[in-house]
Parts: sequence; structure tokens; C-alpha cells
Amino acid sequence: MSKETISIGTAPQLRWGVLGCGIIANEMAQALALQGRRIDAVANRTYDKAVDYAQKYGIPTVHKDIDELFNNPDIDAVYITTPHNTHIKFLRKALAAGKHVMCEKAITLNTAELVEANALAREHGVVLMDACTILHMPLYKELVRRAQAGDFGPINLVQENFGSYKEYDPSNRFFSPSLAGGAMLDIGVYSLTLMRLFMQSAPTEHLSLMNRAQTGVDVTSGLLLRNPEGQMGVISLTMHSKQPKRAVISADEAYIEIMEYPRADEAKVVWTQTGEVETVRAGKTALALCYVLADLEAAVAGDEEALAQMSTTIDVMRLMTTFRYDWDFYYPEEQ
Repeated sequence: MSKETISIGTAPQLRWGVLGCGIIANEMAQALALQGRRIDAVANRTYDKAVDYAQKYGIPTVHKDIDELFNNPDIDAVYITTPHNTHIKFLRKALAAGKHVMCEKAITLNTAELVEANALAREHGVVLMDACTILHMPLYKELVRRAQAGDFGPINLVQENFGSYKEYDPSNRFFSPSLAGGAMLDIGVYSLTLMRLFMQSAPTEHLSLMNRAQTGVDVTSGLLLRNPEGQMGVISLTMHSKQPKRAVISADEAYIEIMEYPRADEAKVVWTQTGEVETVRAGKTALALCYVLADLEAAVAGDEEALAQMSTTIDVMRLMTTFRYDWDFYYPEEQ
């Protein structure tokens, strides 16, 4: 890794701990290293993996017991990177211990869990934040700023595709109900978060169809949504067919096209009257986790824009929960 460091954000730096040692935890460690920083403590269900992870990234403290991480007085914030269905268990402990928490998407299984977690955060005077990258990428902050300023005219429609081909394996987390599998929580959270950012209010009407995998989780779905202002969202999701991760935000005066949208750093604005194409660039895809961490530090420092992200997370979780329950799709923890 290059010895050159970068600076993301201006808020005071927090002392970070991480729960879990998977892909996101590795990206987190690399994001801090890019800024000349490190994780200060790690815990994992398998202690030996935590030791290996700590050695790889120069982490000084490895906790044998997960609760020790939450009670470590030298840690300000914890990034929870474990499977979706474990989040609420760890959120209860981390928030009650007075830790700020960045929680990997999907932040909880359902709305009831998120309401509980938010109440705990308020009770203990700490910040809880959703790690969904759509909320943190500079590109979306710039596009939302321009949209709210009226640069593109009224927004009418958001259309999104998100498709990946995952080899069917009932024991894999993507298809296992016991690991909170399914397309909605794994990829739908990105699509619904992007859609919500460009709508004036949350959708109140919805229609959908879903196909199940053999395990019962949602593998393919089509979602149609409308809010009281008449803005519509049309979303297709699948975990068993490759399709482009493409978002199109349509307004009176232009449409905005974004490819690979979960961590996008570039958008094309096509102006309706002239056909002229404007390229908007902000941030860098490779720094996605840097922006995620910086937003929690900003929120802890009182940044109102960062703190307001939770309202979007709440709306998105309500939608995801509503769709799943409409499909009569409940995880074991919900039954």
C-alpha cells in the first residue's frame, strides 16, 4: 500500500473498533490506512481469525469476547460488519455501552428492530448510522443538492436495475433464510435508498411481484412505487441473472444516468431540449469506505446533514419490510 495518505472529512477523528473480519472489515481497515490511521480494536466470532486480521492491519487490541469490544473505554465507535440477522443483537449491546455505531447494510432485518435501535441510540446519546454507500458517496450529495435547487426541473421517475449472478447454494448467505438472505436486504437496499434520495417524500403506494429461491428467500422482484407528489420508482432486482447496475433519474429538463451506482463517482446528465451531455464527477469509487467512516465522524461532531441520513434509512427500511411482509416472507427471527 502506498505510504502517501489522504484526508477525508474535517471532523475530529474517532477511535474505531470493528466487529467481524470479512470483506467490509478489510475495506474499512484499508480505508483508515489510506488516511494514515488504523483500527484500534477488533472482535470476531472466531478468535483466531481476529488475531490474523489484527496482525495483517497492525491492530493493537484483539478481544476474545465480543462484549469486551463494546465495553472497551478506549473505543469511541464500532463498525458492525456481521450478517444482517445478527445486527440487532450487537446494536443493543454497543449502543447501551455508549458506542457510536456504523452498521453495515441492511442495518436491521425490519422496521421494528430499527425503531428499537434508534431509541437506544437516543437514550444513550450516541449516533447510529447506516453504512449503505449510496448515503455517503459525494456524487449523490452533489446530485441531490442540484436536484433540490431545481437544476433539472421537477423529478418524475426513478428507474433502476440491479442484477448479479450468484451460483445457487442453499448454504450461501445470499440464499439462506438463517443468514438473512435474499435480494431485498442485500441489493434492494441500494436501489431503494437511491430512489428515496431523489423523491420529495416517501412512497405511500406500491405494487410488486417476487420469485422465490428454493430456500424461500426472494431471488427476483419487480417493484413499483409512488409518493403523494406523483413521483414514481420502478426497480428490478435479481440475484440469479446478470444485469447492469443502472439508475436513470428522469426530470422535466434532463435525465441523469448512473452506472454501477452503489459506489458511483460519475453521472451523465442528458438535457432534454438540446441533447447535450454533461458529465458530473464527485468523489472516487475507490474511497467509498473512507466516505462512510467520515460521515459517522461528522455526525458525532454535530453535522446536521450527516445526522439527517437516518430519516432516509428509516423510510427505506419501512419499504423493505412492507414488501417482504406483502410477500409473506419472514425470517426465522420474525416468526
